[in-house]
Amino acid sequence: MIEIPEAFHISSQITATLSGKRIGSAQAAFSAHKFAWYESDPVDYADLLVGKTVVSAQPVGGMIEISLGDVLIVLSEGAYPRIHQAGDKLPHKHQLLIVFHDQSFLSVSVRMYGGVLAFELGKGKNKYYLLAQKKPSPWHGVFDSAYFDELINQAGMEKLGAKAFLATEQRIPGLGNGTLQDVLYFAGGESENKDI
Repeated sequence: MIEIPEAFHISSQITATLSGKRIGSAQAAFSAHKFAWYESDPVDYADLLVGKTVVSAQPVGGMIEISLGDVLIVLSEGAYPRIHQAGDKLPHKHQLLIVFHDQSFLSVSVRMYGGVLAFELGKGKNKYYLLAQKKPSPWHGVFDSAYFDELINQAGMEKLGAKAFLATEQRIPGLGNGTLQDVLYFAGGESENKDI
């Protein structure tokens, strides 16, 4: 699943590689997948995306938000993008395929489950995306010790273990089991981690 570190890294790759590329064709839901979800009808994605130009990408919690100006593409959970060069073989299965005017393309495949959302700016309805937009990332200055104290001092938090507090209920969007293991390891104590 995409978590905070992957979202940052993949977003920077998309920005560096795809910014300025114009979409020539787009197709969503080519391969049936029970656990791939979309924003509205995926049949309408071509009309929404064709002719748009990639501006940039940024992480939103554990999601990847790709800006096309007045349209956004948001990839979440197990929706993994791959950038292909012109002439590369098309993947057999994909939940989103975007071909650019230079014939390079972006494919998105959902592994276990994931969201492939495309919508006009300001019209996204996915509750996890909207929640992640409102909360600061641990990699930004706003997520400081005072903010963390606000989270941990909420009613009922004293009953939770570290894993339940940190990685559930979208308290810290994008912080999942993978990243949590590293956080807990490095928080284990100064003497145990002094050589790392």
